[in-house]
Amino acid sequence: VCAAPLAASSLPFAMRGVSTSSLKPLDTFERRHNSIREAEADEMARFVGFENVDALVDATVPAAIRRHDGMPLASQYHEGMTESEALAYIKGLASENKVMKSFIGQGYHGTLCPPVILRNVLENPGWYTQYTPYQAEIAQGRLESLLNFQTMVADLTAMPLCNSSLLDEATAAAEAMTMCSAIARGKKPKFLVSDKCHPQTIAVCQTRADGLGLEVVVGDHESFDYSGNDVCGMLLQYPATDGGVLDYSAAIDKAKAAKTQVVMSADLLALTVLAPPGELGADMVVGSTQRFGVPMGYGGPHAAFLATTDKNKRLMPGRIIGVSVDADGNRALRMAMQTREQHIRRDKATSNICTAQALLANIAALYGVYHGPQGLRQIAERCHGLAAVFAAGAEKLGHSVSTPEFFDAVTVEVGDADGVMASALASGMNLRRMSATAVHVNMDETTKLEDLDALFAALNGGEAAPFTAAELAPSVDAPLPRGLERTSDFMTQDVFNTYHNEHEMVRYLAKLESRDLSLVHSMIPLGSCTMKLNATSEMMPVTWPELADIHPFAPLDQAQGYAKIIKDLDEMLCTITGFDALSMQPNSGATGEYAGLMSIRAYHRSRGDAHRDVCIIPKSAHGTNPASAVMSGMSVVAVGTDDKGNINIDELRAAAEKHSDRLAALMITYPSTHGVYEEGVDEICRIIHDNGGQVYMDGANMNAQVGLTSPGHIGADVCHLNLHKTFCIPHGGGGPGMGPIGMKAHLAPFMSDHPIVPGVGGEQSFGPVAAAPWGSSMILPISYMYIAMMGSKGLKRASELAMLNANYMAKRLDDYYPVLFRGENGTCAHEFIIDLRPLKASAEVEAEDIAKRLIDYGFHAPTMSWPVSGTLMIEPTESESKAELDRFCDAMIAIRGEIKQVEEGKVALANSPLKNAPHPAAMVTAEEWPYPYSRETAAF
Repeated sequence: VCAAPLAASSLPFAMRGVSTSSLKPLDTFERRHNSIREAEADEMARFVGFENVDALVDATVPAAIRRHDGMPLASQYHEGMTESEALAYIKGLASENKVMKSFIGQGYHGTLCPPVILRNVLENPGWYTQYTPYQAEIAQGRLESLLNFQTMVADLTAMPLCNSSLLDEATAAAEAMTMCSAIARGKKPKFLVSDKCHPQTIAVCQTRADGLGLEVVVGDHESFDYSGNDVCGMLLQYPATDGGVLDYSAAIDKAKAAKTQVVMSADLLALTVLAPPGELGADMVVGSTQRFGVPMGYGGPHAAFLATTDKNKRLMPGRIIGVSVDADGNRALRMAMQTREQHIRRDKATSNICTAQALLANIAALYGVYHGPQGLRQIAERCHGLAAVFAAGAEKLGHSVSTPEFFDAVTVEVGDADGVMASALASGMNLRRMSATAVHVNMDETTKLEDLDALFAALNGGEAAPFTAAELAPSVDAPLPRGLERTSDFMTQDVFNTYHNEHEMVRYLAKLESRDLSLVHSMIPLGSCTMKLNATSEMMPVTWPELADIHPFAPLDQAQGYAKIIKDLDEMLCTITGFDALSMQPNSGATGEYAGLMSIRAYHRSRGDAHRDVCIIPKSAHGTNPASAVMSGMSVVAVGTDDKGNINIDELRAAAEKHSDRLAALMITYPSTHGVYEEGVDEICRIIHDNGGQVYMDGANMNAQVGLTSPGHIGADVCHLNLHKTFCIPHGGGGPGMGPIGMKAHLAPFMSDHPIVPGVGGEQSFGPVAAAPWGSSMILPISYMYIAMMGSKGLKRASELAMLNANYMAKRLDDYYPVLFRGENGTCAHEFIIDLRPLKASAEVEAEDIAKRLIDYGFHAPTMSWPVSGTLMIEPTESESKAELDRFCDAMIAIRGEIKQVEEGKVALANSPLKNAPHPAAMVTAEEWPYPYSRETAAF
């Protein structure tokens, strides 16, 4: 039976003319990142007391500093790419890189990250979205892994103590130099660096020494004269930069006799077969764990280390994981000796280091766990064997080996180095040019026997050698230098000798991950930390071989894809910040602070104002600020805040005028560390400039500025950007981070340069601050992808919603916990501080009690007792949904109800959920339950 067709108007779906807007791609990103929907946003704004979000923003951001240009990014990014478009675009850029076989060495090596670690850690948000493990109860997994890192490095170096971790090998050496100076109490101003050290390490030490008033003496470690009694330390490279394994015993004895500290920069893989520095007499050992499964990534990020003796532990930079006990006496882990850190000691801190390289340290530690001591030794012996076969082949071809004793690298006198380099390049290989007549060849885990045949051809005028590596190998002996063979055991602990098959390893990884809280579980509302979404599409490019497998010192024409990504990101960030130039080298926020201040210092010196050395810093500033100022050779003058949390402008003016002849800089965070847009920030900048100083802006709170104002518009001269906060690089459990600095044109000539890669930095550079020319380049595509997909409007909307979310939460909680600071119109910026001090008086409840109780509700605590003791600072970010904001507020309100029961005498504090929190599974499932409240109240 045939029925008449239905009229179009009666169909459930009909399109009368297809609009082009309905045919646009739907995989847009901004709506996936910004979690508040339009209808919700207006509803939340009305709850706060404003007609809409625009009215809230107008009431919060001072009109004098508002931005009105629309923040126009380059045309291809302005509207925001879709996720698929951005991935295809950056894939095209990455494909312009040429991935060669690298034999360059110089601290960076090819490595094979075990797929079980690559997929389950490096590419797993359960690992990379964790925060620094300050809250030990919900961080036992990564604390265990970081303790494994410390144990592994301490065993391999034969030192009793190691940190976890530092930024790169060069800066680790600079930190050791600083320790040496502190041990000598500043009375020995010279630091000897062997000319056998890597060039980038020498250069970074020279930069650091300049700010600290030290002198780096580069020379022969054997013939150096210590009679001046003015050398605090000596740095040796082991093996040397040319690959030679040298007997340093005489040099070490000589330094010890002069009461000079001995620092050795060591290759960790080599220490599986070579005598460890601790047995040779070293006082400190530094180095990189990059070749333990972490890709070269065009320079980083990689986890460096510093191991030392027990007597030096209070001077160590970086974080240290210690073994403790929990409330029941069971073994538990926590961060130890935190009183050394900059947020407590400020200008007297041992270092300005805040961000470490926790994620990369975990990968290196897990590489050690998976391979175990025998596996690591086999890798080392294989690398040494390949080097021995290559050396024998080079000599058989008529060349001389200038490093007769070596581990995995050989320097060969070839006559025409450029010709050999060109021949190798034609075969897809990069060598290191040591001189006009010598090349350096470094083997690694990825080297194959067939690669040696290609190397032999390069040494043979491009023609195949009359023998193959396979034919030559059986006749080659590969002894290690006599007297320098390792005889001591290492990594004997069970954890390094258990998980050597993938089933056991993946279960171990899952066990560790399950003990930790990350952004995959709930919001992490840490004030001043900006724990926002780290989107999958942003993270995907990181492990592509085109980006991961490039040596940082590869010829520039092989890294054109990286060059375009860095150039575009540079321009994006200049547009966002209102600056004229940008340095991508600083590989942490604290390093960015240091680089910015050193640029200011160099600027003053270029004008004959070397005497300008006073840095004014508010007492509410991040602890890294005063620590960075001291590292830059400046004297800190602190100024206070008024009762509203704003910088006391009268006190600031008085300090600037008093020190006008010596004023170098002001360091200011904006919005303030109290979570407020200060009205007088433009006046503050004028005061500093009128008295001859420069304004350094700490970019920690940039998440409230993007699209609404900018550091350059406000009046700052230089500002570092925490790409691991505002621009979506994940925190990784305490690193990696990136801290590039934007600056006005007059400071651009002084940007960080590099001793190896040309064209980096300014013509009057103060020197490099990191080992690699563009810092941790491998993670820059994360921020690139974020900006490219958000577009100008999306980025501005992110700032508006971050502000909305904070004000919404502040309003919901204000009846229960007073909000401590507000702006002129009663609003906060993107974060706010609640005052818990009254609860101490009314119920003996501390901020720590509430922080621990939040764990039972499934939340990481906000920032506790900073910048004001007895408070919590809450930052929700734009990536959290209203439902998640409400869930956190409901938890806080419920906790306030528990406190009220204590205040009213209904519950004794000692028997309340507050004092017994958190309530882990073992506690709530135990047979005995001695508490007056239910198990459900405790944990469910």
